[in-house]
Amino acid sequence: MSRVPRHVAIIMDGNGRWAQKQSKIRLFGHQSAVQAVRDAVEAAARLHVEYLTLYTFSTENWNRPQAEVDGLMQLMIKAVEEETPTLMKNNIRLLTIGDVERIPQASRESIKKCCSDTAANTGTTLVLALSYSSRWEIGEALKAVVADVEAGRLKQEEVGEETLRKYLVTRDMPDPDLLIRTGGELRVSNFLLWQMAYTEFYFTDLLWPDFRQGDFYEAVYDYQNRQRRFGKTGEQVAK
Repeated sequence: MSRVPRHVAIIMDGNGRWAQKQSKIRLFGHQSAVQAVRDAVEAAARLHVEYLTLYTFSTENWNRPQAEVDGLMQLMIKAVEEETPTLMKNNIRLLTIGDVERIPQASRESIKKCCSDTAANTGTTLVLALSYSSRWEIGEALKAVVADVEAGRLKQEEVGEETLRKYLVTRDMPDPDLLIRTGGELRVSNFLLWQMAYTEFYFTDLLWPDFRQGDFYEAVYDYQNRQRRFGKTGEQVAK
């Protein structure tokens, strides 16, 4: 327990392929994935992980068939409303990151209410990355930096790595220690690129709807058996 990651991020991949294996439409895979989300959240809470960030809907996902997008938005409302009592029971706080203004109003209001209801909770913080992409985030941060420099609120010579970090949507949380990606793909898909400079990656062939608490624990155990050097030598870290 002394080496539990503070922040775990998950790319939840494989819903569509899982549904196709069942000879169902893709939306069936998304509906079946709710249990995997519940298991991941409960496992994170039991391990006292401070932040769990789920790549829920990327900016690129807006290019999917409209029927699938509409179904996902409706599913999001249903899942958030049904899971709010469980979040309250387990002292879990909900936050979102991303261009949430693109989310339909009904979905946005449902999520906003859950965030408000759970705001005082002090356990694990569940972060939903909605209408999010890392390139969008960095672009928005750069625009904000330029605006502040032009307005005289920030000097050009003050702009650096730590300054830019303050303009990111994740500025109030630690960088991910561990990234879990399901579905057998070996990429990060425009997710938290700035923040994952020193993140440990864990890939599994499991499709997301099949992911359970034991799989989360296995990923954490794998993480605990790695040596994180952050540019130092193994000998320096061992001291």
